[in-house]
Amino acid sequence: MTDRASSSLGELAVPADDPRLFGLRCLLGLMDRLRGPGGCPWDRRQTHASLRGYLLEETYELLEALDAGDLEHVREELGDLLFQVVFHARIAEEEGRFHLGEVAAGIARKLYGRHPHVFEDGVAPSSDEELARAWAAHKRREGRRSVLDGVPRALPALLRAQRVQAKAAQVGFDWGDARGPLEKLEEEIDELRAEIAGADAEAVRSELGDVLFTAVNLARHLGVDAEAALREATERFVRRFRWVEAAGGDLTALSDERLEALWEEAKQRLEGEGG
Repeated sequence: MTDRASSSLGELAVPADDPRLFGLRCLLGLMDRLRGPGGCPWDRRQTHASLRGYLLEETYELLEALDAGDLEHVREELGDLLFQVVFHARIAEEEGRFHLGEVAAGIARKLYGRHPHVFEDGVAPSSDEELARAWAAHKRREGRRSVLDGVPRALPALLRAQRVQAKAAQVGFDWGDARGPLEKLEEEIDELRAEIAGADAEAVRSELGDVLFTAVNLARHLGVDAEAALREATERFVRRFRWVEAAGGDLTALSDERLEALWEEAKQRLEGEGG
C-alpha cells in the first residue's frame, strides 16, 4: 500500500476515547494475565494446535445463535469467538511473530485496498456482478493465481461447494439461469441410476458426488443457501422423528406401513413445515 493510502487509513482510526475500545483493552489485559507469570496453568499450556477444536466449536455456536435470532446469545458467542482470535494472536506475539494490533491493521489495510471506490475516489461498480468481478481482480493483484484461491479445504463440503461455485461465477464460468443446473441435475441423476445398476461402488460414489455438487449449484441459482436449506431440512426430520418415537414406542417392532403412517401423522401435526 502506498504512503498516501497508509496515511488515509490512519485517518480512519477511531478516537482513543471511543467507548468500543474499553472492552478490547480489558480483553487484552485479561489475556496478558492468563498467559503471564502466575496466570492460569491451562491457558499457559495452550498452542495454536490445541485451540483448533475450540475455534471450530465457537464458530458453530455462533452460527447456531444467528440461526435462532437470539441477539443476546449472538453477543455472547461473538465474545467467545473474539477470545479465540485474541488467544491465537497472543501465542504468536509470544513467539515473536505478530501481535493483535498487527492482525487488525493487516485486515484494515487489505480491505482498504479492495475498496478504492469508497476510499480513493474510484468509480463505484454499477451492479453486484461488477462489484464481485472487481473484488476478484483485487485479489489477483494481491498475488492469487486462481480465483478459487482462498476457499479453505477445511470448510464443510456443502459450504465449500457453494463458495467454489460462487467464485467461478465471478469470472463468468456459470449457467445463465437456473434451467442449466436443473437440467444438469436431471442428467446426473440418470447417470447415478446407471451406475447403481452396474453395482460399481466407486462409480456410484463419484456420480452421487456430482448429484450433490449440481444440487448446490441449482440452489445458488435459485437464491437459496444450500447449507441453510439442508440444515433446516435436517431439523424438520429431527422434530418429526422425535414425534414418531414418542407416539410409536419401540420403532423396531413396527411394520413399515405403521412407520409410514406415523410419519405422515407427524407431518400433519407439525403443520407449517415444508417437505
